[in-house]
Amino acid sequence: MTKNRNRDRVTAESTVFHLMRLAIQNRCPVSQEQALVFFNQEGRAQEMWKHMMEAGLDFITSSLLRQYIAPRP
Repeated sequence: MTKNRNRDRVTAESTVFHLMRLAIQNRCPVSQEQALVFFNQEGRAQEMWKHMMEAGLDFITSSLLRQYIAPRP
């Protein structure tokens, strides 16, 4: 399996729970298999991975800035 395929699979597996929960909240439940298929189509898992990495970097950056701008006593 290539690196991108591994990343796609891991991203899909990590977000399946969230998709399933959202679907239940909207009264349109999906199975784990359906959610995995959804994320592994049309590069969705790759796009999700990119967004997750950007969000993580933003969080880290803002946390570091808060720490150094307003250090805790």
